[in-house]
Amino acid sequence: MVQPIRTGPGVTADTISLGVLTDMTGPFKGSSIFRIRGYELYLDHVNKNGGVCGRRVELKQKDHAYDVQKALDGYFDLEPQVLGFIDVLGQPMTAAIEPDLMQTRALTVPASWASDLLGNPHMMIVGTTYDLDIINGLDYYKRKGILTEGDTIGHVHLRGSFGDDALEGSRFVAANWGMKVAEQPVSETTANLTEQITALKAANAKVLVISLTPPQAAAAVGIAAQLGWTAPILVSAVSFDAAIMQSPVAPVFAKQVLIPTPLAPWSGDAEGIKELRDGYQQRWPGEPGTINTVHGYTVAMAFVAVMEKACSKKDLTRDGVLRAFHDTNGLSTKGISGDLRFSLVGRPSATQSYMTKPDAGVPGTLKVVEGLYESELVKLKGTRAR
Repeated sequence: MVQPIRTGPGVTADTISLGVLTDMTGPFKGSSIFRIRGYELYLDHVNKNGGVCGRRVELKQKDHAYDVQKALDGYFDLEPQVLGFIDVLGQPMTAAIEPDLMQTRALTVPASWASDLLGNPHMMIVGTTYDLDIINGLDYYKRKGILTEGDTIGHVHLRGSFGDDALEGSRFVAANWGMKVAEQPVSETTANLTEQITALKAANAKVLVISLTPPQAAAAVGIAAQLGWTAPILVSAVSFDAAIMQSPVAPVFAKQVLIPTPLAPWSGDAEGIKELRDGYQQRWPGEPGTINTVHGYTVAMAFVAVMEKACSKKDLTRDGVLRAFHDTNGLSTKGISGDLRFSLVGRPSATQSYMTKPDAGVPGTLKVVEGLYESELVKLKGTRAR
C-alpha cells in the first residue's frame, strides 16, 4: 500500500501555494518586482517538469507598500491559504508577524539578510548576513591597501535591524584591526543626508559605508560627490537599485562604489546564473534582470529543494517542511552563492560574498570584480558566535 502524503494549509491535490508579502508600491518596489520575476521563472521551470509532489507551485501575493499595518492585514489574509512564505519584505513587517509565525510554524523567507533572524527556526536566510558582507567588503579594501591600522571607517546607516547589523560588520572590523568607526544613524524618512555625509568626511574616514534605502544611497553618494569627497564607498547590496545607473549619480557609483553581495550578479558567469539568464530572456526578451532577480531565483531554488525533501518523507505539512528545512545541507546553487546549509540555527547558510561594481554597460548593472570570498574575520566571528 502506497503511503499517502500528509498535507496542511496551502496544499491541495493539485497545487502548493506560497505567500509573497512585499512592497510593490513603496520605497523598495523596484527590487520587489524583479525578485518576484526570479521566483516566477524558477517555479515555471519546476511546474513544467511536474511540480513538487505532482503539484503545481503557485504564488499568492499581497502589497504592503512598506506599511506595517498593511503587512499585518495582508499576512492574516494570506496565512491560512499558504504552506509558507517565500517572501516577506521589511524588518518592521517581519517583526510584526514573527510572533504569529512562531505559532503557525510556516517556513518563511524574509527579504532580508539580518543576522538577528538566524535564531528563528522558521526563517530561511539564503546566503550571508549584512554584517558578513560588510566584513568581506572591508577586507577587500584592506587587501588593496586602502584601509590600514589606525584608519577611520565612516558608516551611515538606517536605525533598525538592517542598518544596525551592517554597522556591526564595520565595528567588528575596527575592533579586530585597530581601526575606528564614525557612525551616522538615520531613519527611513530622512530626506537630506548632507549633515551626515559632511560629518563623516570631516572625520577623515578612509572608506564610506552606506546601508540605507536605495533612494537614500543614491542621495548620499551624490552629496559625497558635491563635497568633492573621492573616498571609496562600500554600499550594502539592498541599498542598490539598478535604476540608479540611469540617474545623474551613475558616474560616481561606477567610479567609487563597491557592493559586496551574497549572490552572484546578473552578469556573472556561474552556471546557475547562465541558466537563469537563458530562461529569463526566453520569457522577457530584451529585458535585463538584476541582482534582485537572482535573489528571487535562488530563494525559489532553495524553497523547492526543501519542499522536495519534505515530499520524499511523505509530509507536506508545515512541520514536515520545517523538518526538511533543518535537514538541508550542502545545497548547491550552481555557483550563485556558496553551498547552503540550514541545519545550524543561529549561523548563516553561507559566509562568502561576491565583490561587485556598478557598471551601466553590463546587463543588470553590476559586474564581478572578485569571486566568492570569505574573510578570516568572518571565520573568527563565526567561532565567537558559537
